[in-house]
Amino acid sequence: MRKLVYYVASTIDGFIAAPDGSYDFFDLHPDTADHLVVQWSQTFPTFAHQQLGIDRPQGRFDTVLMGRATYEPALRIGVTSPYAHLKQYVFARSLPASDDPNVEIISGAPVAFVRDLKGRPGADIWLCGGGQLAGQLLPEVDELVVKLNPVVVGSGIPLVDHTFAPQHLTLLDAAPVGGGVVVLRYTR
Repeated sequence: MRKLVYYVASTIDGFIAAPDGSYDFFDLHPDTADHLVVQWSQTFPTFAHQQLGIDRPQGRFDTVLMGRATYEPALRIGVTSPYAHLKQYVFARSLPASDDPNVEIISGAPVAFVRDLKGRPGADIWLCGGGQLAGQLLPEVDELVVKLNPVVVGSGIPLVDHTFAPQHLTLLDAAPVGGGVVVLRYTR
């Protein structure tokens, strides 16, 4: 069965973006970028591949899930398919159907959709963000990969927007990747 992997950058205090959704406070140190390009090339937007030297992104995913707020920055710059190398599902009740064949807008319940998706043939599924979608899908997350950045912001969009319900995970590994960033991998 396919795994749902929540792979995301976070601050030390648990935020994935500023209150306005921006995330430019995450500095991409050259050592960190080098590691991520080698290990997680599929998680870079397609339009950045040439600049990063990614010829063909390799990895474990064939599908990406996004919330509306994660998808909209691409739309604002005229990119309708930010991860064209993956099948893209955007969870949004307020967006019309996409004209792009690689993007499907899902207005229904995320949990039911993801349970069905996990049962279909394919590679693992990347949950890209954001915090509200991660909160809804938390019971379905099989692996959590956090790029823990050495910054404290005080407020913003949380890693998981969810009611208090402790869920214990097991640390698989912790890899310092340069620039003070540590990639933490957890499983259920």
